[in-house]
Amino acid sequence: MKYNLDGASWEITLKCNLKCFHCEFSAGKATPDELSTDEALDLCEGLKKAGCKRVILMGGEPFLRNDWEDIAKKIQDLDMELAFITNGYWDSEKIFNKLNELSPVFIGVSIDGGKAETHDKIRGVKGCFNKSMNFIDRIIKMKIPVFVITSIHKLNIDELPILRDKLFDKDLFWEIQITDVAGRFPKKYLVNEEEFYSVGRFIYETQKMHPKGKKFCDGTHDMGYFSDFLPNLTGMPKWEGCQAGISLVAIESNGGIKGCSALTHKFVEDNIRNRKFIDIWNDPDMFSYNRQFKKEHLMGFCKNCKYNEICKGGCLETSFMSTGKYHADPYCFYKIEQE
Repeated sequence: MKYNLDGASWEITLKCNLKCFHCEFSAGKATPDELSTDEALDLCEGLKKAGCKRVILMGGEPFLRNDWEDIAKKIQDLDMELAFITNGYWDSEKIFNKLNELSPVFIGVSIDGGKAETHDKIRGVKGCFNKSMNFIDRIIKMKIPVFVITSIHKLNIDELPILRDKLFDKDLFWEIQITDVAGRFPKKYLVNEEEFYSVGRFIYETQKMHPKGKKFCDGTHDMGYFSDFLPNLTGMPKWEGCQAGISLVAIESNGGIKGCSALTHKFVEDNIRNRKFIDIWNDPDMFSYNRQFKKEHLMGFCKNCKYNEICKGGCLETSFMSTGKYHADPYCFYKIEQE
């Protein structure tokens, strides 16, 4: 069976200029085995051969890798869409000029608090909220589409309305997700199911308030599913199960290949230093949790849910981090409503 590769999320370095307490990659210092420039450019070729449509460069902090522009240009030269996810802690004219030349399809910027002091506490560096908001305004003026990405947990969930007020009149898109227990993030700050459902209601109310509706704000792949009262909030036309290893792939800074950037290192399938990317992607035995999914793999509430064959147990990473099992995501609107 051929799998169409819609997008790749590529952690080009673990080097970072912030100290986020919820970082799932425990980023900070570059790892000694990160891909060389030649290896990175060869990987770009491999992604193209596999039919990849879009590559998102992320980190760590992608702009701290010295050859990030070379990688970005190679992606565009191969006629793949280019995007970035950054913490926005930049005021460098050199970087703004490079981004203006590249004109990526979007730049995602992480904002995790409605108040500067909250965002700065979460991100571990004083002043980063104002710097990142200024970065967003500058990118908007450059006519590059901006995604603001907010990761919700117990320390910032109450500030969603405050952040909405700050973003409401800006020409951007706001994407909200829950923070998974991985890397440095302490489990005690994970939102419970009731809080999770309240985030869904908040997203829906925000869509109804804003002239752009869903085009202003939605949830990520972990925001759902099949509510009797809320619309599809995932940003996908409809939820048809986790796409890790089906239409999406993620690349670690040392060439490790896994199905989704939200998945931990435990889910690495292989490494491009062992095999070419296209051979890994086309191997039917890779990403077996999704490619070889069967209804009998479902666990918990999902096992007898009427949507289970379509949904396939929700977000794989959320399921694993909260239950230790695949295909049993308890962060599900329908499940919460039924219970």
